Formats: sequence, structure tokens, C-alpha cells
Amino acid sequence: MKSYISYFLFYLFLLAGSCKNLVHISDSSDTRTASSSTAGNMGKINVQIATDVPPSVGENSNMYLGNPSNAQPSFIFKNNYLINLEYYIMSYDADRGIPNWVSWHLNSDRLINNTKRSNKFVEYTGLPESWYQVQHRSYTASGFDRGHHCPSADRLTSEQANASTFLMINMLPQAPNNNQRVWNNFEMYLRKRVNEGNEIYIIMGSYGQGGVGNEGYALSIDDGRVAVPSHIWKIAIILPEGTNDLDRIEAGEAEIIAITTPNENSVRSSWKNYIVSIRAIEDATGYNFLSELSIPMQNELELQSDQAA
Repeated sequence: MKSYISYFLFYLFLLAGSCKNLVHISDSSDTRTASSSTAGNMGKINVQIATDVPPSVGENSNMYLGNPSNAQPSFIFKNNYLINLEYYIMSYDADRGIPNWVSWHLNSDRLINNTKRSNKFVEYTGLPESWYQVQHRSYTASGFDRGHHCPSADRLTSEQANASTFLMINMLPQAPNNNQRVWNNFEMYLRKRVNEGNEIYIIMGSYGQGGVGNEGYALSIDDGRVAVPSHIWKIAIILPEGTNDLDRIEAGEAEIIAITTPNENSVRSSWKNYIVSIRAIEDATGYNFLSELSIPMQNELELQSDQAA
């Protein structure tokens, strides 16, 4: 029995130590800088945080409807590492060099255009030093785009907000036609819905391995350090902008759109060709979406696949 207790206490020690590596915010008059709080384990985090970040918890926060993979902010969870970048939140897989999923909230406040597109792709320096940092050059001449999870145009409220979307941990190797056509069309459609008076809880990710870009089929890029997923998915929970979001979703007021596309150049331009149910994405990924809702409502919403206008 003592040996089991010792192992348990050792695990708690590791978990507590790694949790010190969470983003630490130091306040200034206009912006906040995310930086490492434990020297030696992580580098200085190159993320500037302004005052336009969404709420960190509760309604309108980036992970309000649940943590689908139960990601944790501990380096023990190398393949399911929770990273809160304030403007969006993700589960990161260090072995694949891409997120498992990225989650964010979009409403009219987030679409206020106060800056221009950064276009400066940079590595994220807040990972443990032993993990590979994906670089801008990791994608060069690969035949795949640096495909955003949280789009640049969803975060134009400040230079800091937009710069956060160009961190390489927000990217995946995406077939150019997939990124520039069907995916761009879906992103623009969702922003149109927000401009019509709605708010949206969005989560995007990928699964599988092997896609077809401009240079043909590839399982990975960057000498095997960045996986090329076979499928890319997105879930949008759309509500009229307002309050008491969970209650309104439970009351059946939400519209559900979920799509999954093959990561190939041969995709069609209309996202409506790729509508699926949330349950289909759960079956493909093993994730549990909408976990903050009641089980009956989860089941009802996750089986819907035909609500897109």
C-alpha cells in the first residue's frame, strides 16, 4: 500500500510542478504579457494580451460548452495539452505538431475591426523546451497551406488579438484548395451570421493522417515532425446574441452546423456538401462535445445534421 501512495504523491508532485508552467499574466496599463513562471522548463511566451480578450470563464468564454478531450495544462499530457491563449483555447498534440482542437467564441464584439491582418507566422515559445517548436519554415515548399484554426478575421479587435492567430500552434497543414475555398467560404458564412445578430461557439480540429496538397499525398511535413491530417472538421453552435446561453441552448434555440472535409485539393467549394452530425465527429475522434449540456440535449443536438440555411 505504501508503494502505491508513494507513486500517487509523486504524480501529484509532477502535476503541480507542471501547472506552474501555465501562462502567467503580468499587468501593464494597456497590454499584458504572457510569460513563463518556471525557469528551465519553458521559454518566454511570445504572446501579448490586450484588454479585448473574451471572458476567461463563464458565458462567452472560449471553452464554455466543454473540454471535449479533457485536455490538461500539464506537460504530462503531451498529446492532449491544454493551452489557453486567451483569444482562443486548444488541446495540443506535441507529437503531431498540431492541435487536436481549438475552441473560441465569436460575437459582434470580436468582429470590431481595429487592425489589419498580421501575416507574420511565428513559432510559439511557451511549450516545454524538450518539445519541438513548429516554425514558419516547417511548412515551406510542403505543398500545404498554413491553415488557421481560429481565423485571422475572427480576431481583428487589436494587433495582439490578430497576432495570436498567426502563432504556428494555431496552424495545420491544409490542402490549398481546402483552405482557400471551402474552408474560407464556411468562415465567411459564420461571420455573416454574426453580422446578422447572432453569436457562435466554434470548435475546430482534425483527425487521421495523410492529405493531398500541391505536391501530392503526404503523411507529414518538416521531416516527419508535423502530421498532415486526413480530415478537418468544425462545429458551430449558433444563437441569437443574448444572455443565458446554456438555458437557451437547452430550450432548443440553437442552430447546429457541423462539417467534415477531406484534406485534399479535390474538395468542392461549397461547405454544404460536407455537413455531418456532431455525433459523426465524436465517433471519428473519440471526443465528447457539448459536455456542459444535459445528456438528453447533447443527444438531441449531436444527431442533427440538416439545420444549415
